[in-house]
Amino acid sequence: MSHRGMIPLDEAKRAIASVSRRVALLHLSYAKAIIEELGEERGLEVIAKAIKDYGARIGEKTRMEVMSLGLEPTPENFNAGESYRLPPFGMHDKIETVKVDNEQRVRAYGCILAKVWQEYGEERLGRLYCYMDVSKYMGYNPNYKQIHIRTIPDGHPYCELTIRPTTEEERRIFLTGKGKDWLSIDK
Repeated sequence: MSHRGMIPLDEAKRAIASVSRRVALLHLSYAKAIIEELGEERGLEVIAKAIKDYGARIGEKTRMEVMSLGLEPTPENFNAGESYRLPPFGMHDKIETVKVDNEQRVRAYGCILAKVWQEYGEERLGRLYCYMDVSKYMGYNPNYKQIHIRTIPDGHPYCELTIRPTTEEERRIFLTGKGKDWLSIDK
């Protein structure tokens, strides 16, 4: 491949899938080490805290980029932020938008991260990574959350996400909650 030419789509998909597998393993390795060192309860609190920080940093950076374009940080403008936008290919086998109960939802089939966690029989620890979706949206605009209706690590055939307004209580928990309390917002 020439560094001056365009990268073929199949090659780009393979590269993104490779990076996704590595991220899945990195998360799993850190999560396992934390729980082994601190025990189940304290370990889960520390992992939840780290995932919250990780997602919030993505959301804050996205908000700054969106606002620098003169746009409001609304759900419709979230993808205008470029630094941490997910690629449209390579991380999943297929993504579709559907309407369920008059609500727009995104379904992601064949999540590469979930496949790795399944290979290792570590869906429960892997699933903790998915909470970053809630955190990134609340870091972007605390009035909204992106939640999981279904996830592959929880045994569903696809991940299904939607964006909903947050409650005052959810915003309080997110901003002040310690440990894993904020995970309850993903509903």
